[in-house]
Amino acid sequence: MRWSALALVVLLLGSLIPFSMAQDEASNTTAVQQLTLNNATREQIIAEQLINQLTKLSEFTEKRVEPIKDKLPENSTILVHYEKAEEFKEKALEEFNNGDYYNSILDALTAMQHYKIVLRELKEGKEKVERAREWIRAEIERTIQYFRFVEKTIHMAEKEGIDVSNLTMLYNETKQAYKVVLDDIRAKDFEKAREDLQVAKEKKAQLDEELRKVRKKLAYANADKIVKEFLVRTDKGITFAERAIQEAKARGIDTSEAEAKLEEIKSIYEEVKSLAEQKKWKDALTVIIENKPKIDAFFRSLNKIHERFVDEKIKRDVGAFLREMQDRIRKDARALQELKNRGVNTRRSEIELRTAAQELQIGLRLLKERKPALAKEHFGIALRLLYNVEQFILSHS
Repeated sequence: MRWSALALVVLLLGSLIPFSMAQDEASNTTAVQQLTLNNATREQIIAEQLINQLTKLSEFTEKRVEPIKDKLPENSTILVHYEKAEEFKEKALEEFNNGDYYNSILDALTAMQHYKIVLRELKEGKEKVERAREWIRAEIERTIQYFRFVEKTIHMAEKEGIDVSNLTMLYNETKQAYKVVLDDIRAKDFEKAREDLQVAKEKKAQLDEELRKVRKKLAYANADKIVKEFLVRTDKGITFAERAIQEAKARGIDTSEAEAKLEEIKSIYEEVKSLAEQKKWKDALTVIIENKPKIDAFFRSLNKIHERFVDEKIKRDVGAFLREMQDRIRKDARALQELKNRGVNTRRSEIELRTAAQELQIGLRLLKERKPALAKEHFGIALRLLYNVEQFILSHS
């Protein structure tokens, strides 16, 4: 079949040449034989080059597949295509040795295609493994932070005379369950790690429930401190929200929804403030707990406003924005030191300023990693904290 096109060309040429121009028949036969020979030689050269490339590709792929072959599931895409590639490679080599260059070319190309699929799958698999490792590292870090939080809660609750025996027991069990998962990962037994992680998560769910109970008892034991903290923080939030709404109105933005939410928060704030003035700390805390979703939503909306301010500043000049923030942090640090020297309690504002500096650094790192959306969130938090610090400085200047 491969010579059908060539034969057709010869026949067409023959039909187009007039009888008077026909040459000696032997001469014509020699020309056709030469053409056939040239094509056969070309096939041999192409087949030889492909076999050489195929051999190199086979060796390259083998080095990457053989070490992990036994760890792959039987129906793995990598194994399926690797076996097909090997099969077509052997076939291509046999055909080449037998002088069947045409079929050797076809089977060599097919084998190479399967090898390329194997290599692509290996690359994608490597990327998945790397992503999984990143997730595991992040999960471990979150778990460590969570356990520290539980330990701190146990320590604080014990000081308040709260029974933490059940919390301590669940904490130890959960910690041990996660240790088993880590041991599985270190042993590279990921299947067992997956099973043990499910057990650890179930333990953690029980721990979460007990932790909430103890935290609630702890909160009521420190109701006065929590209420005072809420009043300070919410007062600053309301002041900032009012200013932001005025700025938005000046730009012609509809602020009716924001104003409605602000009035709702003001109402909660006034109720808590009234109870606090009567020293009804537990009642005031109950109001805060009952309205927690609304309060959280209010502070999230404040962060979004800060993020919009950040977005506008970054769009104008990111370098200028970062310099401005760093300059404000330095000036605020000096101002707080002056207030501290005068005997003013600046501890809260110092913590806020340090946190603002940390958030700025995190945002800067995320910008370098080309994650602008995440960076803006951290810049927004830094901006809000700086605003709080500067309000404190102004009120004591």
